[in-house]
Amino acid sequence: MADQSRPTGTKPKRRGLRTLLIAIVAVILLVAGAAGVYAWSLSNTFDTQTVKIPDVFPDEASRPTAAPVDAASGQTTSGQNILLLGSDTRGANDGSIADLTGQRSDTIMVVHVPANRKNIYVMSIMRDSWLEIPGRGEAKINAAMSYGGVPLAVQTVEGLLGARIDHVAIVDFTGFKGITDALGGVDIDNPIGFDSSHLKGHYFAEGTHRLNGTEALAFVRERYAFSDGDFQRARNQQAFIKAVLGKSLTAETLTNPGKISGLVGAIAPYLAVDDGLNSAYVAGLAVELSNVRVGDVTFFTLPTTGTGTSPDGQSIVVIDQDKLKTVQKGFQTDTLDAVQSELQTTG
Repeated sequence: MADQSRPTGTKPKRRGLRTLLIAIVAVILLVAGAAGVYAWSLSNTFDTQTVKIPDVFPDEASRPTAAPVDAASGQTTSGQNILLLGSDTRGANDGSIADLTGQRSDTIMVVHVPANRKNIYVMSIMRDSWLEIPGRGEAKINAAMSYGGVPLAVQTVEGLLGARIDHVAIVDFTGFKGITDALGGVDIDNPIGFDSSHLKGHYFAEGTHRLNGTEALAFVRERYAFSDGDFQRARNQQAFIKAVLGKSLTAETLTNPGKISGLVGAIAPYLAVDDGLNSAYVAGLAVELSNVRVGDVTFFTLPTTGTGTSPDGQSIVVIDQDKLKTVQKGFQTDTLDAVQSELQTTG
């Protein structure tokens, strides 16, 4: 068991965010000016070890309008939205992370990269949020995956936000363990002490201490220990991602080719992506985000009015429809900076 009282020491220096996926699933790719055989090796690892999701998107007729693409770069010059789905389980059909039909996503986040590439916004959606699922009626949002796999999940989120999802990544929580160990542990400032239901006999004390991979996995999965359940779980997951980001952007990591390679190799097998979310896309976005700092990544949660009960007696999370309009406008007009101060959940 790790020393729970271990101090974090000095805070990591703010350094350029070199890849979007560092912040989201700790995939470090083509960082610190890596080139030649080394860069090829990293990109090859990412492209060959990540699982490709078949049939990611719903019918085009049902989707928000696509942004124009620059003919020279092949990239859109507008804001980008990436849907992140996390799960503790593999698909019922073939045990693949790419096919979660029949399973419910445990974690739902939307990453927004604005057109000016000066910030990154990560919005968590409570998995029990009650809303309309296309063709299925009202249900919890995580039921979309169970009903119709990734395409229905994308369609549901697009309907919620009125904004197009450009890419999708599914993360197997088991990968959190590998990335944490590859970093030599991550330092968490835990706001609430709790007994872990996933790591029997372990108490996560309030305050700062270093987590190893096993502890990190238990930390991000926990919800039963909290009076507000999934709300605190979402905050803890956001805190974990921010801690990974801080540790990844230290000089110790960025100047160590072996450590970077280990990070990519640790997470890639637990990551499923659409065909367009490949090493070339990530590398191109990395260049555009080169001036972004750790402090420029904002985490917030889709606004709710708390919990309630559905017409058929289920315990649900009630979306705040008035504040939702502000969030929708933020995604649709690339102005999420207007809502971050009210909805931000981690500093």
